[in-house]
Amino acid sequence: QVQLVESGGGLVQPGGSLRLSCAASGFAFRIYPMAWYRQAPGKQRDLVATITRSGTTNYADSVKGRFTISRDNAKNTVYLQMSSLKPEDTAVYYCNTQVVGIYYWGQGTQVTVSS
Repeated sequence: QVQLVESGGGLVQPGGSLRLSCAASGFAFRIYPMAWYRQAPGKQRDLVATITRSGTTNYADSVKGRFTISRDNAKNTVYLQMSSLKPEDTAVYYCNTQVVGIYYWGQGTQVTVSS
């Protein structure tokens, strides 16, 4: 079955960096687009970044120039490199894909940006 497992979250000071990873299994990872979403307390889940199977990327305006999504098809892993982090980036970050019309989510990883 499709599984997505995020890791790499934690507590970081404003201006710091983190790299999130999402290990995928149970489907042909290399042919599917992947995405990162985030959900802050009391708010809806928002799209952060997407990457197509060919590596084309797209970002929410709020993270452009600070976050970079990438994928390693040999490792079935998608990454989110986050730099210049702000307190408003604090959220649970989720990995996502859609396979045969079904959306799949990981369990999420908490990112807290605070001094």
